[in-house]
Amino acid sequence: MSTVERLVVIVLFEGVDLLDVTGPPEVFSLVQRETDDATGYHVVLAAETMDPVTTSAGVRVLPDVTFHEVSTRSIDTLLVPGSVEVDSQRRVRALTDPAVVNWVKTLADRTRRVTSVCVGAHILAAAGLLDGKRATTHWSTARQLAADHPMIEVDAEPIFIREGDVWTGAGISACLDLSLALVADDFGEAMALRVARQLVMYLKRPSGQSQFSVPLEPVSTTRRIEDLRHHIMGNIGDRLTVADLAAYAHVSERQLTRIFKAELGMTPSAYIESARVERARNQLESTEATLERIASTCGFGTTDTLIRAFRRKLNTTPTEYRRRFRAGPS
Repeated sequence: MSTVERLVVIVLFEGVDLLDVTGPPEVFSLVQRETDDATGYHVVLAAETMDPVTTSAGVRVLPDVTFHEVSTRSIDTLLVPGSVEVDSQRRVRALTDPAVVNWVKTLADRTRRVTSVCVGAHILAAAGLLDGKRATTHWSTARQLAADHPMIEVDAEPIFIREGDVWTGAGISACLDLSLALVADDFGEAMALRVARQLVMYLKRPSGQSQFSVPLEPVSTTRRIEDLRHHIMGNIGDRLTVADLAAYAHVSERQLTRIFKAELGMTPSAYIESARVERARNQLESTEATLERIASTCGFGTTDTLIRAFRRKLNTTPTEYRRRFRAGPS
């Protein structure tokens, strides 16, 4: 029986975001449930002292070890969460404690793989671990990261980015996506998908998935619109016209347009195109399907229509989008 365990060290400090600390261990713990071997992860929480740490949510967390103690061990994955302050104008700013930055720099030298979740990227940046690399963070602090660290190519679009053995994740719940990607890197895609099912996650999103996407648009309070949205996504490859949707909803075309504008802030045609672009993005990120195949299955019909839609919505081409966001190591 295999007894290999990967040591994961999660950095703790005052004001740290709670989900950044607790989310990844939940993912890692489920690997053990999905295998008969004793293979998996050993997660420890490390802080400067053994005193309780108060998180941003007010919940206190107890460290397992000190930074000094763990600095003598061989670390598989160093996971660095972040913290922010919000001023009276609701402006968000990422915080970096110089003492924590110094410890992260020290621990990184003993680590196979360094990762950050959410605004933890600012700590990695302050430690000099992101210079010359492409990195992401929570969209609300991306400009700050770029301004403070011009040597970093900051990209606020993806939910996580891998640059060799340095991984950065986007905001809040994206810590689960990043953790699943680490599981996939260690144990394969099949294991990661099994864990995702245990977490009741809709799907395991690839790295290029945007922090902003059609399924994340504000949910309508109108049952009819929600039914139409599901109908559109379930028949995205079919011919979907305003007349078809109006007939499906048993309303006039004019009434359908009024409903969409009131509930979703766009016309039915614009929403259909956005949904098709979203589906095409997912296929570009996670499959090797040709542009012709993607255009057909996503309802664009031709590659020219697909390309025009990408230029309108994303100001890029499908080919360039795939090159930039294709899931997997860079």
